[in-house]
Amino acid sequence: MTEQPQVMPAEQRYAAELEFLAAYDDGPRPPGWRLTPSAVVTFVIGGQTLELPKPHPVAPQTMEIATKFVGDRSLVERAVVTLAGDRGLLLVGEPGTAKSMLSELLSAAVSGSSALTVQGTAGTTEEHLRYGWNYGLLLAKGPTEEALVPSPVLTAMRRGAVVRIEEVTRCLPEVQDALVSLLSDRRMSVPELGLNISSTEGFTVIATANLRDRGVSEMSAALKRRFNFETVPPIGDLESEVDLVRRQAGAALARHGRDFQVDDLVLRALVTAFRDLRSGQAVEGWQVERPATVMSTAEAVGVATSMGLQRSYLGVEDETTLLPGYLLGTVHKDDPEDRGRLLAYWDTAVRRRAEADARPWRRLHELRHVLEA
Repeated sequence: MTEQPQVMPAEQRYAAELEFLAAYDDGPRPPGWRLTPSAVVTFVIGGQTLELPKPHPVAPQTMEIATKFVGDRSLVERAVVTLAGDRGLLLVGEPGTAKSMLSELLSAAVSGSSALTVQGTAGTTEEHLRYGWNYGLLLAKGPTEEALVPSPVLTAMRRGAVVRIEEVTRCLPEVQDALVSLLSDRRMSVPELGLNISSTEGFTVIATANLRDRGVSEMSAALKRRFNFETVPPIGDLESEVDLVRRQAGAALARHGRDFQVDDLVLRALVTAFRDLRSGQAVEGWQVERPATVMSTAEAVGVATSMGLQRSYLGVEDETTLLPGYLLGTVHKDDPEDRGRLLAYWDTAVRRRAEADARPWRRLHELRHVLEA
């Protein structure tokens, strides 16, 4: 069996940057933090080369901090201040707007680990937020510390670390209610052992929620009051989104030992189509009917990665021929009528660009029949 390429957590991927930033900024840090708040912001935003003010026995003298989160710096600053103030942070937005990535980066920078995570689903129980038991030990020895299986939340409380709650609105109301008491009291009782565990300084919660999931398990007013809300919007600038898709798809290909060789104009057309369909308006101002599917940046990265893999493994010479099929596969997920909406997009925005003889739009318009198959 071929070993699958592994995606390392942020604290491992960017370990050298985190070590460098700890040496670069030795200012005051909130209790339990690995970096200063300013250094956390620098780590998340990136895009600059820094030089240490004085030689360090381990860290290099200069380092380029990679661009990671493409978005408003003030949003990241508010998120960092929220965490420094021991408030819960709730990142909300459309699916695919990098909420989870931002949560991971913040956790890695603040507490050195992004692994303490609870994935919210309809099957998430209070045990996932509190603790469970090793039933073999429980039957053999009764309730003991050894038999206790701590949740990621309890582990974060003991360590003074950040715990991540993904898709909190997918958790059932009774599970959300358990989170209210944990955020309020910052203590967890284990009555079976007679314990009342108080959180260590530095403990805090980052949760994420998709705006499209509001009707799944609406958050109670009590839970909302325990969080500061930050909305993570789609990337506003075309060039920034193209660059992000190129970098992330390139990283995905690199995990397969392959180079990302998709033509820049085809990649730009891909991102442009996603942005047009996402917003309901072409970049030129023409109205476009939006599909029911969320045309997120994350989906665009997935399509770009697939196109890169197909070129690499199957020797495709012209990636333009791949784009209609992959776009249809993305659009045609939630509503059968979305095929018609994509065809309408081809007959308006794609056709107009083709008439202007813009590459690769003319070739894309010729491939309209792929959408009808």
